[in-house]
Amino acid sequence: MLQRIIFVIPLIIVFTNTAFMQTKPLTYLALGDSYTIGESVPLKKNFPNQTVTLLRKEKIEVEDPSIIATTGWTTDELQDQLSRVRLRVPFDFVTLLIGVNNQYRGRSTEEYATQFTELLEQAIGYAGGNANHVIVLSIPDWSVTPFAKSKDRKKIAREIDAFNAINEKIAKQYKVHYINITTYTREAAKDKTLVAKDGLHPSAKEYARWAEKVKEVMMKELK
Repeated sequence: MLQRIIFVIPLIIVFTNTAFMQTKPLTYLALGDSYTIGESVPLKKNFPNQTVTLLRKEKIEVEDPSIIATTGWTTDELQDQLSRVRLRVPFDFVTLLIGVNNQYRGRSTEEYATQFTELLEQAIGYAGGNANHVIVLSIPDWSVTPFAKSKDRKKIAREIDAFNAINEKIAKQYKVHYINITTYTREAAKDKTLVAKDGLHPSAKEYARWAEKVKEVMMKELK
């Protein structure tokens, strides 16, 4: 009679910092204006680059961010640039932060709603149709900066709120992530270390706070 021999192989569980197995580095596309390019701070200190740095600290392989943003751009100017470039799609994550220059130039909220919707649809397309991997950031409130000292600060704040109400509503309709950074930026009224040397744009310290929030969303989606 043959004996049945059973080998017991010990199960070894390896815990890592991430709950997914990477086969290639992640890719990240950041769309926007001066707040995305990081006007008045070193390139590595804008929020997309700081986000990537934080991900790498979590042992996640990720390429340097692809950034399509220029100081002064409105929604239609970002659209125009996107129509001219060829992107290596899909990206694993896409962020969109745009609208302050629409407000600054006195453009209508109706126009903004239409163009922001189109941009968000493009962003979702760049993410391979995965709305969960698209992140919209609210428009910062520049009324609290030294640059706005001779302007109607209350009017600026009201208009920023109106534009943000629009982008938040659209973001929810399309079921993408939405991060309200406006509250953070209003703290610059009392903490000038949150403002860059130009007296208008965020400092690297402020961008670090946005990057942490973006990183948290990305980490959640990677689980």
